[in-house]
Amino acid sequence: MNAESPKPPKPDPLAIDEAVIPQLDALDLIPGRPLVVSDADEVLIQFVAGLELYLETQGLWLDLQSFALTGNIKSRETGEPVLPAAMPALLDGFFAVQTHSLLVVPGAAEALARLSERAQIVVLTNVPFEAREARAASLAAQGIDYPVVANKGLKGGAVRRMAERVKAPVVFLDDIPHNISSVAKAHAPTHLIHFIADPRLAKLLGQAPDSHFHTTEWSAAEDFISERLKVDGF
Repeated sequence: MNAESPKPPKPDPLAIDEAVIPQLDALDLIPGRPLVVSDADEVLIQFVAGLELYLETQGLWLDLQSFALTGNIKSRETGEPVLPAAMPALLDGFFAVQTHSLLVVPGAAEALARLSERAQIVVLTNVPFEAREARAASLAAQGIDYPVVANKGLKGGAVRRMAERVKAPVVFLDDIPHNISSVAKAHAPTHLIHFIADPRLAKLLGQAPDSHFHTTEWSAAEDFISERLKVDGF
């Protein structure tokens, strides 16, 4: 018997949480029309900037030593990191208090408005299910009024489920490399953009290995998407 604990199984890139499927199936997707699927945090939403404001109210701060929250959120008084077991409650509190007030990334609303003339837009975000309506309302109030799906886990399965319905070019934007990899495995034809709005975070990561393009600016993302749609005949 091996003395080490067995490694947990790798997440299935095609898996979809049972609470996500009804949201996906309720989408009014148009067959034959291109689909742009965008993450929210650090793609459409200035997540880290908003989180830092919230942490100040909790006597905490974010020490951006790596591309992670666990281990990098620390007490201002002691300098000690928040324990991993306390992170879910901390983030739930953040989403409950701050979701409605998080600001959008500059240029996102305008770029999506132009792209919506050629493609349908869906926001696929790993926000808590109970915060979905607040997130959708906040985005809509800032000019990003598109369907919002509250996802859980990897995003490959959800993107594939939508792609199978539209049978047209699909573009996916996310800041997390493993979400991009899961989409690459689940639906290989998808055009994959690694987008990180906060330049401090962007410096911590290189381009996601499975992505086709990397940027911190919506003007560059829009140009890439427009060119891909043109090449694909749209």
